[in-house]
Amino acid sequence: MIDSFVLKNDFPILSRSIHGKPLVYLDNGATSQKPQAVIDAMSTFQSTHNANVHRGIHTLSEEATAKYEAS
Repeated sequence: MIDSFVLKNDFPILSRSIHGKPLVYLDNGATSQKPQAVIDAMSTFQSTHNANVHRGIHTLSEEATAKYEAS
C-alpha cells in the first residue's frame, strides 16, 4: 500500500500552508501538481532540448522528438 505522507513529499507545492493549514489541492480538472522528478525533467528539457516535436528537421527538433518518443 502507498503511504500518502511519503507520496506527498514528492510534490514540493504540497509543503505549503494556506491560511495556516496544510495545502490540499483538489482542482485536478484544471491542472495537476507535479512531483519533483517531473519538474526536474521538464526543466532539463526546456533548458537543453526545447523545440517542436515531430515538426522540424533541425537538430533541436530531432533531439526533442527523440526525447519525447523515449519518454
